[in-house]
Order: sequence, then structure tokens, then C-alpha cells
Amino acid sequence: MPKITYISNAGKETTIDVSVGMSIMRAAIAQGIDGIDADCGGSCACATCHVYVDPAWADKLKAPAAAEADMLDFVIERKPESRLSCQLEVTAEMDGLVVRLPVAQH
Repeated sequence: MPKITYISNAGKETTIDVSVGMSIMRAAIAQGIDGIDADCGGSCACATCHVYVDPAWADKLKAPAAAEADMLDFVIERKPESRLSCQLEVTAEMDGLVVRLPVAQH
């Protein structure tokens, strides 16, 4: 099972095992990780599951689909590594992925 590390805006690191096929968002919610609100439940309609993908991983992930790219226009403090965690489905190749949680969702 891939290990994903979530880093809070205060710097607290939490690493969890995530099943292949589960989204980064759903895994965080299931494990009680603060900082991912996911108000729309993962339907790419609210941007409250915004994360910053570690730059070392940016080129290893699929580019955002049009719906995600559009929704990212609504996040606070958007950066080049901004993604919606509901749209990041875990694959075996994502073992070791690191995401940082923005201050705006704390």
C-alpha cells in the first residue's frame, strides 16, 4: 500500500497507508487529518480539498483535467503545485507522495 505524507500548515507530518484507487482527499478524511474540508464530498465542485503537491512529485502526476483546472481558479493562495486532493487517485507509483495543506483550510 502506498504511503502518503500530509504536512499541516503548522508543519505537523502525518504519514498514512492509502489503498490504490482511493483519493488523497478520502484517505485524509478517513484518517481524521485536519486541513482538508471537502465540503462537496469529492465531486470537484468546491476546492476545499486544495493541497500543494511537493514539487518533486509535480511532474510524476497526471495534469489536472479541465474541471479541476477551472476549480483551482477559486482557491486561496494558488501556487503552481496546487491540486484538488479529490482528483488525485492514488496509484502504486505514488508511494512516498508528500502534500502540504494550505493555511486557508485550517
